[in-house]
Amino acid sequence: MLIDFFQTVRNARVPCSVREYLDLVQAVKAHVVFADLDEFYALARLCLVKDEKHYDKFDKAFAAYFQGLDTLPSFMEEANIPADWMRKEFERMLSEEEMAKIEALGGLDKVLEEFKKRLEEQHKRHQGGNKMIGTGGTSPFGANGYNPEGIRIDQGQSRHKKAIKVWEQRNYKDLDDSIELGTRNIKVALRRLRKFARQGAADELDLGDTISSTARNAGFLDIRMVPERHNAVKVLLFFDVGGSMDPHVRVCEELFSATRTEFKHMETFYFHNCLYESVWKNNIRRMNERTETWDILRKYGSDYRVIFVGDAMMAPYEVTHVGGSVEHWNEEPGAVWMQRMADHYGKLVWLNPAPESYWGQGGSLGAIREIVNQHMYPLTLKGLETAMRYLSK
Repeated sequence: MLIDFFQTVRNARVPCSVREYLDLVQAVKAHVVFADLDEFYALARLCLVKDEKHYDKFDKAFAAYFQGLDTLPSFMEEANIPADWMRKEFERMLSEEEMAKIEALGGLDKVLEEFKKRLEEQHKRHQGGNKMIGTGGTSPFGANGYNPEGIRIDQGQSRHKKAIKVWEQRNYKDLDDSIELGTRNIKVALRRLRKFARQGAADELDLGDTISSTARNAGFLDIRMVPERHNAVKVLLFFDVGGSMDPHVRVCEELFSATRTEFKHMETFYFHNCLYESVWKNNIRRMNERTETWDILRKYGSDYRVIFVGDAMMAPYEVTHVGGSVEHWNEEPGAVWMQRMADHYGKLVWLNPAPESYWGQGGSLGAIREIVNQHMYPLTLKGLETAMRYLSK
């Protein structure tokens, strides 16, 4: 492995030993670099060249040995294989027939009992996931694997949406309001929620009144100013940043960008799966800078329009039970906080980016729909128009 390259470097009068060559081989075997010529160049020079005065000799030898290689089409580009897929080398891709053969353990209690047993047996990391807690297998406890009923532990994002319990700490990012919209449809739909007013300091030229006043004033310039005309509707916008919302980030950023330009009086908050006793405005500092939900109810009057954006696809206990949150112990169920919001704000809607055919009637989604009095709309052009029409009444 790389013997010819090593001989080429030595023939170029670069003093390098067999020990240094073996270090290079071990680094390559350890995947310090992979499929990148520039990274391999840096690694090879680090291992084989010990004096800067030999850099030029090494560069000539390297160029001679790999001449023309950088012009070859990249295998990764030709195959169009996503980098995430390549990294998950232990992930098993199962057919529908194989998935059907995998049986569930029989409920949350059974899963938790078996999970406790396997934790006691687990002494070191195990790849495969068939018995212990591993990765890429068919265990109910394995990350990136498949099981119709299991526990997801720190996997990063949902894949099959089959987990009956989730333990993970998510790192969220704020939505980007500078994204360029693909279409103007969202902005057009939001225009239904408009109530123009001129309030505040007079800092805008009223051209018509200035001309009239100047004419009445015998031609002497009489400048008239008026407050800026803006949309007076007040909006509270809540975004769900749970794992099941990962496929919908793009459309949420488009909505966020459109609302920032449309509404002057708007406050944005983030929550995880369901509304609880606190929310946050900045995902990076969400653990240290949180806003109490009670403070929102006290600070923002009932004239605000409230918009929740989320797929409402979570375990039912996250809505109905104390301690249902997957990140912390909530003293009151999420349904109680959602009901308080619905009671305080007369105009409240829930925008759901998931296809309407997936909604169904029961579970967490059915509970949320009942709390918002069936004012849940799909995040489509028609759904937005219907929601804005309701909020504008």
